[in-house]
Amino acid sequence: MSTIVVFGGTGYAGSAITHEALSRGHQVVAVARDTSKLEAAEHLTLAQGDAFDPAFVTEVTAGADVVVVALHAVQSDGTELKDRFQHFVDAAAAAGARLGIVGGAGSLLVAEGGPALYDTAEFPDAFKGEAKSHGQILEALRASDTDVDWFYVSPAAAYGSFNPGERRGTYRTSDDLLLSDADGKSEISGEDFGIAFVDEIETPAHHQARFGVAY
Repeated sequence: MSTIVVFGGTGYAGSAITHEALSRGHQVVAVARDTSKLEAAEHLTLAQGDAFDPAFVTEVTAGADVVVVALHAVQSDGTELKDRFQHFVDAAAAAGARLGIVGGAGSLLVAEGGPALYDTAEFPDAFKGEAKSHGQILEALRASDTDVDWFYVSPAAAYGSFNPGERRGTYRTSDDLLLSDADGKSEISGEDFGIAFVDEIETPAHHQARFGVAY
């Protein structure tokens, strides 16, 4: 079993990944500014602290097999994850761990060759800033020369606490294309996204690459 450190362990994606990993017997360190939202569980360690403090990140990831970053691209104080992301890469390198990133759907392509979802007329203006900021993390990882074995997972377009869905135990994956079902819906439940993410941890299939997950 792996030791998995999840930054954003109380968030929508982070908590789903945490619960799925625990259900499979992994050791999980859930990191958040306030861990009181999480109940104690076997194999779960709670770590309260600032994910943007490099010293704290290095300390809490020591001994990790996988470092998961499940944080908003733009924080409530305006801080952008892309501007503070390198210390997660550095910490994963120091630990000899894989680095898994919960990405956004906005940078997925709606057709071969583009455009990206966030460049279409249908994409809400209110979310473009965060979506493009998260997309820049993927661009930076792809352009870097890091040896860290990272993977970046983009969910379906209609993914989030507003559309929690139900656990089906099934999903499809793509590379950079946005997936939709036969009815044109691009969806994945919170639990099934967690399944896909932990499946990648247990059976690595994407190395220094992004993949999309949807029904």
